[in-house]
Amino acid sequence: MTQAAETRRAETGKTETRKAEASKRGKAKIPALTHDPLLRAFRDMLLIRRFEEKAGQLYGMGLIGGFCHLYIGQEAVVVGVQSALGEGDQVITSYRDHGHMLACGMDARGVMAELTGREGGYSRGKGGSMHMFSRERNFFGGHGIVGAQVSLGNGLGFSNWYRGNDRVSATYFGEGASNQGQVFESMNLAALMKLPTIFIIENNKYGMGTSVERASASRDLSKNGAAWGIPGVKVDGMNVLAVKAAADTAVAHCRAGKGPYLLEIQTYRYRGHSMSDPAKYRTREEVQRMRSEHDCIEGARAKLQSLGVEDAVFKRIDYEVKAIVQDAADFAQTSPEPAPGELYTDVLVDG
Repeated sequence: MTQAAETRRAETGKTETRKAEASKRGKAKIPALTHDPLLRAFRDMLLIRRFEEKAGQLYGMGLIGGFCHLYIGQEAVVVGVQSALGEGDQVITSYRDHGHMLACGMDARGVMAELTGREGGYSRGKGGSMHMFSRERNFFGGHGIVGAQVSLGNGLGFSNWYRGNDRVSATYFGEGASNQGQVFESMNLAALMKLPTIFIIENNKYGMGTSVERASASRDLSKNGAAWGIPGVKVDGMNVLAVKAAADTAVAHCRAGKGPYLLEIQTYRYRGHSMSDPAKYRTREEVQRMRSEHDCIEGARAKLQSLGVEDAVFKRIDYEVKAIVQDAADFAQTSPEPAPGELYTDVLVDG
């Protein structure tokens, strides 16, 4: 090989290395979900759906106490966003959080055990449905106070900015929380300092008994950050491919140091606001129409079938998911309750 050829080869190698590094940082164009990634997304959504159905059963049996907000219907939101995030990116959300935990890779056993208040849970049985965390998975909760997690998520974005890394903070909240004052304060600070915070509104159309049309004068929540120059888009949250594409754009924007980004992801919950909500403020026909015409899992299944995925593959995934969920339920019911002494742990931090 000539000296010139060796030089060209070396330069080519450097270029490919730079491209790979840029891709990891999210600055390179990220390819759309295709066959195998979509199949993984289908599996992850189905796991969340089956897990939440089992949680609903355990709640009805009296094995889960307190509040319990199920994610059934909204699975494409967190699975689509999570597929765009990278190692070290943080996630924080509200009390409808089980799906986020599973999408982050938290173990189904630990999540279910926490729901049942057992020692094997992520918060050792002391947090319950709304308050569990995983530093290993960069999941920072689960928060019961409406909108409170937005300021904390912005703080995670600030920590990334302060450290000079290229991580982003995916901060979820509902359309009901979108009018909280602390949300707008967080947006102002994020825009002022160009923090890498992705504000994600999971607009499932209803708060606790109140439709978004009755609660918000804004008819386009994706523009709620416009006063501070925050770009925002409206996303079909029942389509995991659409969520993935929008999240790719948001992540790349934040990693490039351009400041925060707002996603209004329009979705729908099939169950009530919580297990105690009979949801009489909407008709059964409306819920059934969403299930039959816009279900995110069935939409992904149809797309995969058009790509040639056979029914045997779906059956195998369903079998695997059901086994994971049943194992989690069995573990949750056999794990011991916390010892009385646990009442006094994790209360104070020594200075």
